[in-house]
Amino acid sequence: MRIIDLRSDTVTKPTEAMREAMARAEVGDDVYGEDPTVNRLQEMVAGLLGKKAALFVPSGTMANQLAIRSHAQPGQEVIAETKAHIVRYEQGAAGALAGVQLHWVAGDRGIMQPEQVEAAIRPKDPHSIQTALICLENTHNAGGGTIYPLSTIERIRAVASAHGVPMHLDGARLFNAVAATTLPPAAYAQHFETVSVCLSKGLGAPAGSLLLTNDPAMMDRARRFRRMYGGAMRQAGILAAAGIYALEHHVGRLKDDHENAKRLARKLQQIPAISINPQHVDTNIVIFDVVGNRLSASAIVAALKQEGVLINAIGVTSFRAVTHLDVSTKQIDVAVEAFARVLR
Repeated sequence: MRIIDLRSDTVTKPTEAMREAMARAEVGDDVYGEDPTVNRLQEMVAGLLGKKAALFVPSGTMANQLAIRSHAQPGQEVIAETKAHIVRYEQGAAGALAGVQLHWVAGDRGIMQPEQVEAAIRPKDPHSIQTALICLENTHNAGGGTIYPLSTIERIRAVASAHGVPMHLDGARLFNAVAATTLPPAAYAQHFETVSVCLSKGLGAPAGSLLLTNDPAMMDRARRFRRMYGGAMRQAGILAAAGIYALEHHVGRLKDDHENAKRLARKLQQIPAISINPQHVDTNIVIFDVVGNRLSASAIVAALKQEGVLINAIGVTSFRAVTHLDVSTKQIDVAVEAFARVLR
């Protein structure tokens, strides 16, 4: 039985062509800045996002935490949406590593409005903790792969500028937003002092993210903190080669994942026990609820696994399915049949 893995787009495996690119990669010591493939990747991504410099790091969490550490001082505050990745999935790193606290703002499917952000910015007086940074996430993972409207980003940017607060974009799935809207990545990135992008999700590379900025001093700090956090790698060109291949060959095909996610949502809607709004599927993440069923969330996950379908429960009745390059349209239909049997 072939497993259909819908847990995340992080489960993808390198294609044969990507493995060949990795095997051929020219390498050097990246800590000395001497890995030509890492340098090429950094220059490539900086060009795509319209930034002057990029730094290759092992993970998206590290990229986000380097940004927070580089922007903020201990005792300051960072504004983030309530279900943002840096809030839910980074193990409290902002407090543990940077000494800052997070100010949660509840958005609609992960999207904060400018008025909410402005209300969260602390007054500049001796009685209040100071706001050091505003973080947005595009696409928003826990919001269901939601695309941040560019017009909303522009309005939040205006608020941030008026208050002198910098902005960071967690763009782990930014290229999903790019594929869905056809806007160039620089159109989003221009509104942020720092941006992180991930290569190991929908793009299908085995590991790696990048942190980008226009500020040389910011990049120097990030490079120093990368070393401090244990993220300075040596002959990392083998991984960077996979990232280059992914950017050259896998960005356009993200639309296939989006279509498969929409197909999955439409078919799941036909199962009486499932509550879902297919209109809320912007990209490759499908969030739905199972209602009126005697099985617990863990029991449903276990039963689906027996049927050859892997999925994550994200609440008492809520589940998340993520499409990616290792899941075909035919497998979507097979997975739906499994759901129907389990929830019969």
